[in-house]
Amino acid sequence: MDILKQLDWRYACEKFDSEKTLTTEQIDRLKNGFNLTATSYGLQPLKLVVIQNKALQEKLVAHSYNQQQIGQASALLVICAEKTIDESFIRDYFERIKAIRNTPDEVLESFRASLITNFSNKSQEEILTWASKQAYIALGNLLAVCAVEEIDSCPMEGFVSSAYDKELKLEEKGLKSVLVLPVGFRAEDDMFASMNKVRKPVDESCIEIS
Repeated sequence: MDILKQLDWRYACEKFDSEKTLTTEQIDRLKNGFNLTATSYGLQPLKLVVIQNKALQEKLVAHSYNQQQIGQASALLVICAEKTIDESFIRDYFERIKAIRNTPDEVLESFRASLITNFSNKSQEEILTWASKQAYIALGNLLAVCAVEEIDSCPMEGFVSSAYDKELKLEEKGLKSVLVLPVGFRAEDDMFASMNKVRKPVDESCIEIS
């Protein structure tokens, strides 16, 4: 698999084939790709909501500036940020480290205490801003996984987050929707599928210092 060839293959799908659906295995690969995303401190301040419900997707079109891909897609992925990163959240993370790596508590104690102090001094707005930045890392990871798996996608910021939060009852889960990603398969008549990708030359977008 040539990753650059696959990244060139992908594009922001403007029209999905609503008759084609992703397999359970494909959805699982996307979920695992999301879960393997790098995040600051490894804290994973994100959740992925996976929607495979056409009625709900159609309802969300109205909260997405009428972008039809939301309803057409085989599945709609909603990347959400945790609104609260408190001492309990951080302690759970370190318990996971101990369970998986068998790391002694005394090795972790200093770093754990530092993170607890750091986040206790942040406002909820600062924490949400920090967590939301991690969502963009997850989006990039998902786009790459989609490209490799030849799953079409269309990354979107254009939606009403508060309306999504209400419709999906995210506030009750302590979450805030940040980004949405409809995924599925391109329609045969999506004219954008055959267009050449428009990018700067590499030597204009990259600066080398030696």
